[in-house]
Amino acid sequence: MRLVDRVAVITGGANGIGADTALRFLSEGAKVMIGDINEANAGRVLAAAADAGYGDNIRFLRIDVAEESAVEAMFDAALAEFGRLDFVFNNAGIGGVYGPIAETRVEDWDFTLAVLLRGVFLGMKHGARILQAQGRGGCIVSTASVAGYAAGSGAHAYSAAKAAIINLTRSVAVELAPHRIRVNAVAPGPVMTELFHRGKPDQGERTILQRQPWPVPGTASDIAGVVAFLASDDAGFITGETIVVDGGLLARGPALFGEGAASAVLRAVGLDRGTTGEPSEIRTRPKLS
Repeated sequence: MRLVDRVAVITGGANGIGADTALRFLSEGAKVMIGDINEANAGRVLAAAADAGYGDNIRFLRIDVAEESAVEAMFDAALAEFGRLDFVFNNAGIGGVYGPIAETRVEDWDFTLAVLLRGVFLGMKHGARILQAQGRGGCIVSTASVAGYAAGSGAHAYSAAKAAIINLTRSVAVELAPHRIRVNAVAPGPVMTELFHRGKPDQGERTILQRQPWPVPGTASDIAGVVAFLASDDAGFITGETIVVDGGLLARGPALFGEGAASAVLRAVGLDRGTTGEPSEIRTRPKLS
């Protein structure tokens, strides 16, 4: 499963799954453009790539994936640097707005969907634009989630966005199949990234293993391996699929954050900006009389 001289664009490439995927692709011989809003974390990925001897094969551009001009510039920069495009990984994400639906602010809902869903749409749009023009085929993968299949693994806006990605993947796969462009998604369960454990890995591991059948928690590198497979010729007949990578969590039924009114995503109200480097907002939920 080698990706020698192929070129990948990875959004959210400065953190977690995106960072591990970028390093995995480099190790397989690819050249990589990462786009992310977090410059500090991107610097660490570039340093890790340089330490491994891949510094000449990776570039970074600071972008907001919800802004079309920025996404278009990222793809154009990849072409300018590496001369071609073979693979797109739409991975940038945040936790997004959480709390009861009746207390959700419209602007927080819009922000969440802009990053999680519009960002994927824009990556597909501009990735397809270039891949079709090249006429060599290619591959697009997006990060969905088990939260897109069932309640209990994320807040309402996050779950809605991830469900939309799953169906968007199917629709675009059918459209682009005549161009030999494969379109798939991965649906991770919770994995041991900063976005999930927030600097408390022991607590994060306990939370995962309370529900997950597989006896060890997943890591970003577990997801990166599946993405690398989907980008490879070994997956040449796979399109329109979402691969669940969750240690059996969905098979059991998620309820990762509790059920009903006791769910952790309903005990407070706020906006989770993830690992963007920008502050999240947590508001105590007012007591209802």
